[in-house]
Amino acid sequence: MLKAKVIIIPQADFNHGATREYARKQLDTDIVVYLTQDAIPVSADLIELLVKPLIKHDDIAVSYGRQIAYQGANIFEAFPREYNYGNNSQIREIDDVAEYGVYTFFCSNSCAAYKNAALNEIGGFKSVLTNEDYFAVADLLQKGYKIAYAADAVVKHSHSYTLWQEFQRYFDTGYVRAESPIIQQLVGQAESRGVGFVTALLKKVWHEQPLLIPYAIIQSLMKWLGYRVGFYGSALPLWLRKRLSQQSFYWSSKIYLRDFKAD
Repeated sequence: MLKAKVIIIPQADFNHGATREYARKQLDTDIVVYLTQDAIPVSADLIELLVKPLIKHDDIAVSYGRQIAYQGANIFEAFPREYNYGNNSQIREIDDVAEYGVYTFFCSNSCAAYKNAALNEIGGFKSVLTNEDYFAVADLLQKGYKIAYAADAVVKHSHSYTLWQEFQRYFDTGYVRAESPIIQQLVGQAESRGVGFVTALLKKVWHEQPLLIPYAIIQSLMKWLGYRVGFYGSALPLWLRKRLSQQSFYWSSKIYLRDFKAD
């Protein structure tokens, strides 16, 4: 018996940051590991490889693993994994903002490990619509900690989204980025990395499946439009935010009503 403790969170009460924060407070461990249900380890030593940088280096507070697409994933599912998760491990710190921009804070809690003491220093994960990992890493790096990308800790994890779902995902991202102007001042707008992504995507599609170029352009425009609308989303009425967001339940959740007061 592994004596696992299962805690059920109703969707209406779920929050990307608050739920993870609640879960880690149930533990009395030096390190906490986050793994979503659809992230499939490719080897039995995933956890060992994931936490290794945290054990080896005192100044590393978070380590995240490499994600690859599921077998049979199309080019639009696989390419984001290829672009964001390289073959080589890496350590980043706050001084790398000049080189990497917004990517300095890149992390995914679909497969990540944190030092609990470091999270305590920043007050844990924030109650946010999305990107709780991004904000936690930004706070940790500003505290002087570093982040490790463990390329040898690999999971299969990818998604296929419709054009509307892509808009909604990026609406949510734009919305939360606008809520943190201090981080925006550190790294500037995320569009610079987005331009690099789109350029690389179009090159890949052109070489491998040129007939999909029109779709690639439309998909990229939907992402950009979603991000820009989301960035100014606080000016929109609540009913419209619910419609545009991928997480309509969030805007009626107890956490949103508590933290932001529905308007």
